[in-house]
Parts: sequence; C-alpha cells; structure tokens
Amino acid sequence: MIIISAMHAQGTDLRPARNTDLVSLVQSQSRHNTELTRQLAALRQEVDALAARGSEQSDRTPELGRQARRVGLTPVAGPAVTVTLDDAPSSVAANGIEPDLLVVHQQDIQAVVNAFWRGGAEAMTIQGQRVISTTAVKCVGNTVVLHGIPYAPPYQISAIGDEARLHAALAESEPIQIYQQYVEAYGLVFREKSEPNVGFPGHEGSLDLVHAAPYTGFAMRSDRGAPR
Repeated sequence: MIIISAMHAQGTDLRPARNTDLVSLVQSQSRHNTELTRQLAALRQEVDALAARGSEQSDRTPELGRQARRVGLTPVAGPAVTVTLDDAPSSVAANGIEPDLLVVHQQDIQAVVNAFWRGGAEAMTIQGQRVISTTAVKCVGNTVVLHGIPYAPPYQISAIGDEARLHAALAESEPIQIYQQYVEAYGLVFREKSEPNVGFPGHEGSLDLVHAAPYTGFAMRSDRGAPR
C-alpha cells in the first residue's frame, strides 16, 4: 500500500492541508464578490443614465444628483486624514501573550470610523471602499469583511473633512486611547497622517437592507397604550 500510494502521489501531498484549501476558497470568493460589485456599479450607472434621459425625470435630475452625493454614490475629493491599523509583529506572539490581544478587531476599526464621523467627516473609505449609512464592519476569523469582501491587515480608514477637527476627534476618542495602550504594550500599529488631496470612489455595492425596515413609529398596544 505504501508503494502504491507513493506511485500515485508522484511526489505531491496526497492530503493537502485543509487550511490551504480554505485560504484559496476565501481568495476566490473575494475575487468573485469584487467582480459582482463592479457589474452592479456598471448596471446602476446604466440605469441612472437611462432615467436621466427620460422626459419624466428631467425635472428631478438635479435633486436625484444631490441625493446621490449625500448617500455616497458619487466620487468626491478633498483634504483627508488617514489612519492605518495593523497587527502586532509575529515576534511578539512568541512571548506567551494571548493572540487575541495582538490583532486588530472590528471594534478598533469602528472606533476610528465613529471618531471621524464625530469630527465632521464629509466622506469616508475603509480599504478604499466608500462608507455609507448601511456599511457594517464584521470580523470573520482573522479577516475583516466589508460589503461582502474579506480584507487582511493592515487596514486603512480615510476621511475627507476639516483636518484639525478630524485629528482632534481621534485624540479625544476613549476607545482609540485604549487601543493606543495596546500599541505601546504589544506593538500594534496606529499611524495617523494628513493628505492634501485624496479622491474617494462612489459606493458600488448594494443599497438593499436585509435585516431592517423603514421606521414608521411605535406601535401602540390596545390594552395599555404603551409602546411595544
């Protein structure tokens, strides 16, 4: 059996590591999701162009354009602040430290996003993807998934706005102050820089809500009149 297995393998591994298969699967799915996002963006542009040509939409075109800019569907440019987050060096893990303390988590990225919004950010991107009102940052294993696409560190979050206000908001953020303690203790990365002019793309993903519905007010109970 050993001889037959060796002849069949021809120098290759008969039982390749499952992790390698999973990595390849994630990479393949990421490329597929990216391509679908591009197709969606192209179709949306085609629909918008057809709507703008219609006589019924002619008087609404300016308002549609304003709303598209407000929700992040159009490209923008301006002065920006960029924050880079990264895991601790691999050499630190050898010191017996809990691995969970040495990596960037979704709440760390969300802390930067929240600070930027408080600082008056006019537009934002994570890993080059435009952030809109329905954008969610989710941790899956040792990657972060954004609009269905997984990303590995380092993570870049950029915001266009008043640079002084954005820097001040980052400095005043309590979650970021806590993250900075891990930077000092374990070597995680937090880099902050100003950029004179940066271009952001418009959002290219889906705008549909899967787990939410428009708010229509509290439903009142008939027996006591209290909100549900």
